[in-house]
Amino acid sequence: MVSKGFLMSCLGGGGREGFASRSLSPRPHYPSMPKYPRRKSTVEVVGGEDLEATPEATEEEEKRVALFSVVGMACAACAGSVEKAIKRLPGIHDAAVDVLNDRAQVIFYPAFVSEDTIRETIEDVGFEAELIQEEMKEKSVLTCRLRIKGMTCTACSSTIESALQDVPGVHKALVALATEEAEVRYDPRVVSANQLMEAVENTGFEAILVTTGEDINRIELKVDGPFSTRYISMVNNSLQALPGVDDVNIDPLLHKVTISYKPDQTGPRNFIEIIESTGSGQLKASIYPEVRGKGLHRHEEINQYYQCFLWSLVFTIPVFLTSMVFMYIPGIKEALDKKIVNMLKVGELLRWILSTPVQFIIGRRFYVGAYKALRHGSANMDVLIALGTNAAYFYSIYTVLRAATSPNFMGTDFFETSSMLISFILLGKYLEVLAKGKTSEAIAKLMNLAPETAILISYDNEGNVISEREIDSRLIQKNDIIKVMPGGKVASDGFVIWGQSHVNESMITGESRPVAKRKGDIVIGGTVNENGVLHIRATHVGSESALSQIVRLVESAQMAKAPVQKFADRISKYFVPLVILLSLVTWLIWFLAGKFRSYPKSWIPSSIDSFQLALQFGISVMVIACPCALGLATPTAVMVGTGVGASQGVLIKGGQALESAHKVNCIVFDKTGTLTTGNPVVINTRLLKNMVLRDFYEYVAAAEVNSEHPLAKAIVQYAKKFSTDEENPVWPEAQDFIAITGHGVKARVGNKEVVVGIRA
Repeated sequence: MVSKGFLMSCLGGGGREGFASRSLSPRPHYPSMPKYPRRKSTVEVVGGEDLEATPEATEEEEKRVALFSVVGMACAACAGSVEKAIKRLPGIHDAAVDVLNDRAQVIFYPAFVSEDTIRETIEDVGFEAELIQEEMKEKSVLTCRLRIKGMTCTACSSTIESALQDVPGVHKALVALATEEAEVRYDPRVVSANQLMEAVENTGFEAILVTTGEDINRIELKVDGPFSTRYISMVNNSLQALPGVDDVNIDPLLHKVTISYKPDQTGPRNFIEIIESTGSGQLKASIYPEVRGKGLHRHEEINQYYQCFLWSLVFTIPVFLTSMVFMYIPGIKEALDKKIVNMLKVGELLRWILSTPVQFIIGRRFYVGAYKALRHGSANMDVLIALGTNAAYFYSIYTVLRAATSPNFMGTDFFETSSMLISFILLGKYLEVLAKGKTSEAIAKLMNLAPETAILISYDNEGNVISEREIDSRLIQKNDIIKVMPGGKVASDGFVIWGQSHVNESMITGESRPVAKRKGDIVIGGTVNENGVLHIRATHVGSESALSQIVRLVESAQMAKAPVQKFADRISKYFVPLVILLSLVTWLIWFLAGKFRSYPKSWIPSSIDSFQLALQFGISVMVIACPCALGLATPTAVMVGTGVGASQGVLIKGGQALESAHKVNCIVFDKTGTLTTGNPVVINTRLLKNMVLRDFYEYVAAAEVNSEHPLAKAIVQYAKKFSTDEENPVWPEAQDFIAITGHGVKARVGNKEVVVGIRA
């Protein structure tokens, strides 16, 4: 047989995108990935089958939950080995290892295994373990996330942060200007999420609840049909009666039903069935479109600033032309210099009329922002803009009124200064929100890894498939059986109950080499099924899935402030008052210098006097010293860094890691599989018997050309070099082809039996 006559070396790879997904920032909570390329053993298969069916006797036993502190885990591979060791024990219902918090949560049957046995098993793997004696059912500290609208600079975020910190029951509050979100750690026994939202709204900003941090899922359903008061009451009572439903909130105007529930006990498909059955077929329920999503809010904000900027240009450009350009065009100059009353000219009146809408209608947002800031004893960018533009605008009104009432007053207005300042600031804000929108694209790409639909299948009592239907992947519930077709994405975290295939897990592990999957093996939502059909039982859905936790980790990293950002925030508290003081000092120095003729008269432009020159310098200092750059530079850099890292498979745990990265002078990798180009390539061939290399590769390629395995493709690609026609090679026909998952292929080529694969 040819298979005994050769050894082949292949260089397997993992793309650049995965090299740090283990070492920089391990994946949270669901570390089921192996440390090395997997080869199935009898122990693993048996362990996998234990997941599928627990002995009948244990179903009636009471399950217990134990929480262990595990010291020494460095990456997802460590967590994976701990989780695998625990799950091999008899009587284990489920186990989850959180590498970020050094915890392991185990659900087990006390009749089959004890807490001491679980602890000893963890220690046998090589880590220190200790049972944590605490009540698992009620959390004393929750983490709430709020989306905040209306923040313009670090003074706003500092005001909100201080207001939240002052609320009794709040342990820690963090407000991120770049992401426009707040993360609050609070005691639910002392304060509620609604009270936190009220605290934010009392500071003058709008707060939208993202999550309360409780161990419940939340879903919004849209109800179509006659949603009368009677139906609303019936739907509410029917949903409240379901086990696992925590809260039901119905908005009759929007036809929206918001349900908080425990995913272990119920799910969104149950809610849809209840609503539709309650309405006797007249009501139809579906998942509510995400109209209040972060992306849509960002799009509205971008569009709003764009419209404001365009309208400001409509008024500002004529003001600029009448004051700076038309004054040098004969004919137009005479028309603009024509006097209306005393020394009041047509040009001055036009500029006053055109700049007023810019100052008070288009620039209204700056007055509102300044009022909110001053009301709470702080000063922000809006205060500077309002002071600077008002100084220019109202001084200009003074010159216009003085000219209208005096037969010999010669003054210059600054209407173009105030309107052009507002226009340029609006342009800056537009570019700023545009940049903010792009930084969150990486998280959106992560969320898009999950498929939109899934095939739900049902079994009868004998284990035969009786129905298949396509559902929205957001409707998947725990213990559902999902069918995954070749080339399709795995819709949910779970384990294989039927079928064999290879799954590309590079988006999680960084390993480009597909992992063989068979009955009992764990799969991760968002990964790609290469060949073969798989039936998967869902175990982690919604916010519990690995993908959701990766997104949450990236969002938390973007919330975290780098040390240099904390320093910048401290400076920004004193920045605005200092700038106002400096602008007043600047005006005073230049005014006194002009009064006492301390500088040549030629420095003063012919159209203005020394007071007006000093006023221009004072306004310039006030407006140009914008604190936005100071407060936004670092968080924007952190957002871009963590976002781009996530899209490349690198999870970075906050700004501190990025800030410290320049000090790194040595990187240690725990494996070499991910340091290659990501495509397996044949690098060497060693024949153990005399044979022409071309003939040898002809036999091998004839067998492997029928396989979809990446190594098979690499071998066929290399074999083309020995073919007469490298572009369109013709291989001998292979008969009786059999692919053995995880081992290799065999076939009959000509009069020889060819076996290509591992030694086994």
